[in-house]
Order: sequence, then structure tokens, then C-alpha cells
Amino acid sequence: MSIHAHPDDQDFTVAGTLANWARAGCEIITVIITDGSAGTNDPGHGPADWQALARTRAEEQRAANAILGVKETIFLGYQDGELQASLGLRKDLTRLIRRYKPDTVVIGDPTGYYYGNGYINHPDHRAAAEAALYAVFPSAGSRPIFADLLEEGFEPHDVSRLYIHGSEKPDTWVDIEETLEAKIEALKKHFSQAETHDPDKWMQQWAEEEAKDQDMRYAEAYRVMILEEQESEGSENGE
Repeated sequence: MSIHAHPDDQDFTVAGTLANWARAGCEIITVIITDGSAGTNDPGHGPADWQALARTRAEEQRAANAILGVKETIFLGYQDGELQASLGLRKDLTRLIRRYKPDTVVIGDPTGYYYGNGYINHPDHRAAAEAALYAVFPSAGSRPIFADLLEEGFEPHDVSRLYIHGSEKPDTWVDIEETLEAKIEALKKHFSQAETHDPDKWMQQWAEEEAKDQDMRYAEAYRVMILEEQESEGSENGE
């Protein structure tokens, strides 16, 4: 399960890994928390245009996910640009984790305020990551937390692995040489964001930088939390 704030967030960050897993036979669920309606700063646009953009961005994400091999895409519809790591959001994510019972959850780093000296991390990214982190643990696996979910039929579930991208101290690298093109093509499906996208250049450069000092050409890097031991370890691609 991939959990992110906006349409296109996962495609910038973890799409190569998701495509790898899908090709290996894994079932991928994408969760997009906000409606993406703040993805424009056109002074001629108003509320009706913003809602139309939200619908467009949902269509774009579905098209991108089709390229990656994602099984299902879920939109929670929270207001873009105003996301908070609330108990309500954590409960919504806990419900989804208990419903789908993923072995692995992929999120951003809630501690990442800025990267380099040119990018302030969007507060929605941090809020989404924080809520998802605590939905994975302790909420998803604890019966007393959000006890009314039991009445809805959602029994506790323990996630085995948590992949955190954007960490300053990654410890796991996924080789995405065979899926980098799929990642780029997925990003290109976000036509409404074309003015801020240059995926061919950025994705190759970023993947090369992530692979630096590793025996790979292109990579995505993670800090991986091992929450439940498994009987047999998978490959470095997370299978």
C-alpha cells in the first residue's frame, strides 16, 4: 500500500519500486489523501475550476497507476493544501490498512522539513506521512485503538515492512533500471501539472543520485522499518 498526500506524489518518489513489485506479482493499492485541487495558481481560476481540477487529477492518477500496474486507487478527498495529521485521518488510514491487510506500506518521511537549500517540503507531505506512520503503528494492530472499527468488521492487522522514502539516512536501495521508463511515463500522465514537470530529465538525474555508491545505475532509496519478522527474506526488490 502506497500512501501519499497528492496525485503525482508517489510517481515522483516511489513509482519505480511499485512497478517492480507489480511485475513480481504483488497487488499494489494506492491511497491519495487530498483532492489535488490546489495544484494550480492561475489567478483566473476560482472554486469551480479547482473542483474540476480535482476530478482531472484523479483521472490522471488512475492513468499513471495503470502504467505501473497498480491494482486499485483510493481517493480520500481531503482538502489539498490544508491537510493535518489528525486523529480522523489516522483513523481513515487505519481502516484501509485493516481492510486491505498490506504486507508493506510505503510513505514519505514525516521528519523532512526541507531538502537541500531550494525545496521546503510541503506540509501536506509531512501530515500524510505522520498520519500514515501512526496508522501503521500502533493503530492498525491494536484492538483498543479506534475500537469502533471492530464493530465495522475491521480486525487488527500488523504490517510487516514500512518503506520510508525521502529519509536522510536510507538503508535500502531498490534497483529501478527496468522500471525507470514506466516511472517517467506515469509522471507524464499528470498533464495538468505539465508546467512544473520535466520528468525525463529529473527522474534520470534523481535515480542516478539515489544509486550513487551502490551497485546500480538507477535506484530509489528508503529507510525500511522491519515490524514483523517473516519466515523467509525476500529479494532486494522487496518481493
